[in-house]
Amino acid sequence: MDIDLKVKIGNRYLPNPVGTASGTFGYGDEYEGLYTPGKLGAVYTKAVSLLPRDGNPPPRLVETASGILNAIGLANVGVEAFIEKKLDYLLSQPVATVVNVAGSSPEEYLRVVRRLNETAVWGFEINLSCPNVKQGCLAFGTDPRNVKELTALLRNETDKPLIIKLTPNVTDIGAIAEAAEEGGADAVSLINTLLGMAIDVKTARFKLTNRTGGLSGPAVKPVGVAAVYNVSRRVRIPVIGMGGISNADDAVEYLLAGAKAIQIGTGNFVTPGLCDIVYDGIVAYMEEKQLHSIDDFASLLRDA
Repeated sequence: MDIDLKVKIGNRYLPNPVGTASGTFGYGDEYEGLYTPGKLGAVYTKAVSLLPRDGNPPPRLVETASGILNAIGLANVGVEAFIEKKLDYLLSQPVATVVNVAGSSPEEYLRVVRRLNETAVWGFEINLSCPNVKQGCLAFGTDPRNVKELTALLRNETDKPLIIKLTPNVTDIGAIAEAAEEGGADAVSLINTLLGMAIDVKTARFKLTNRTGGLSGPAVKPVGVAAVYNVSRRVRIPVIGMGGISNADDAVEYLLAGAKAIQIGTGNFVTPGLCDIVYDGIVAYMEEKQLHSIDDFASLLRDA
């Protein structure tokens, strides 16, 4: 049957709904040979900031029940080194290159987007939701007014797709999504990691030097699915769902909840070829249910 996997975000199309969550796929070349480019719609890059960042001191990653806590702290090479050393490889691949942008002030976000807007990147994912840095990101992402103002500032700088990445560490994530839409966002992506902590009971010490970190993995999937369901019914722009996707059924669950695309994060660490598995599973599900486009998933959801 004829299946259309394209997903429209702003004025452009993702070739299919499968993407890689920022911070779990590096800058793409780290996974070379482990996925089929034609089965991956987008690489959402590791965060890019104005200047290089070392991130938090180790230990900054710890396993938990059904997930991991990370306090990487947005370590990255900075925008100029990204353009010089990382971007050519990404642009050589038949996938959309969506740059995740981080900053400590509106001016920093603006300068990174302005610089990257001169390149051939497909679009931007604005990170307003990282819970393990000492300033920026999460502070912007918990206040609807700040989200709207920063989104509008960046909207005036680019006509490329602008995706706002939302934190679940708020009282009303729907209100944050509405603010992003009002500011001119083309889509929202959610959820980023949940704020968490782990303590070693033998040593009575924090397992992370940063004390707290972001929880990801299968444990957060029910939270992510609920957030996508909520937000997709409060905004008109596309919702990109993520959080705990470990197999194709998990991705389909997000699409049924209202997502138009998905991102795979921690699951890539466990199964490096997971993007291919999820792509094949989505196609198989659409064939079984006789769905012709991603929009058709919404018609299937029924009350219990």
